[in-house]
Amino acid sequence: MSQSDTGNVGSPGSLAEDEQRSSAPAEQVEERPPAPEIDISKPHVARIYDYFLGGKNNYAADREMAEQVLKVFPEAPIGARINRRFLIETVRWLVQEAGIRQFLDIGSGLPTQQNVHEVAQAIDKDARVVYIDNDPLVRVHADVLLATNPNTIVLEGDLRDPQALLNRPELREHLDFSQPIALLLVAVLHFIEDTQQAYDIVKTLCDALPSGSYLAIVHTLKEETMDQASAIYRRASLSGHPRTEEEIRGFFAGLTPVGRGLVRMADWTPPDRPNGLTEGNNVVSLGNSDVLRKLPGMCGIARIDR
Repeated sequence: MSQSDTGNVGSPGSLAEDEQRSSAPAEQVEERPPAPEIDISKPHVARIYDYFLGGKNNYAADREMAEQVLKVFPEAPIGARINRRFLIETVRWLVQEAGIRQFLDIGSGLPTQQNVHEVAQAIDKDARVVYIDNDPLVRVHADVLLATNPNTIVLEGDLRDPQALLNRPELREHLDFSQPIALLLVAVLHFIEDTQQAYDIVKTLCDALPSGSYLAIVHTLKEETMDQASAIYRRASLSGHPRTEEEIRGFFAGLTPVGRGLVRMADWTPPDRPNGLTEGNNVVSLGNSDVLRKLPGMCGIARIDR
């Protein structure tokens, strides 16, 4: 269950650069896993996403599948970048404006530029972050990246068993569940095939958080291109389930939408910037605005009030 990407690769380039990179022949070098338990013969969503962002922590199986997706959804690299924009700006707002100091990022993916802990701890060095992902490669990289950061930990776990995650002693020791926590489910819920199961997962997690906590999500919309891309994922035994706007809004049931609430990805702005973002104040270059408008996805923030 992954939405993120790779280690310190710098700012993502333009859409043209992504297309150029995608069409370039891969170097014929022997690839070896960074740890024995990591299977690089099968594609993984975290490493495919890493490839879309121009990262280096992906393998032949991931690149092959990514190229298949690009044939039906060439906007995938810019979609990955707008996911990053949402994540970065959401974390900044949550710390700076909402006063949140604890983050639970499930489906965190491979570390990249401007990780959750980097954004949060740049504002408050004592902000605490827990990353959870089911790809052991994430843990391998995070162990190195976070070796000197006591306020940030990474756990290997699966979103499909939320209660098991909540019962992890490491999680309970690192985060104070009597104080507000931001739950980040960015580009991960669409990997849960069953919609009722996905609703139950979100409810279980939100019910465990105290009043004043927040939920932030990004989710793909059910449109023809995403249906085709999801079919490619499923052929590789990877789940993928875009949902309708009404179904996506169901994740915010009982919560209080913040700012614009759930909107198309291209229309989202941080709650404290109603006039939107410009390239000058955004760490992630977004590229062609016309392409952005076509991206089939929704994102938003909601508060847990009891």
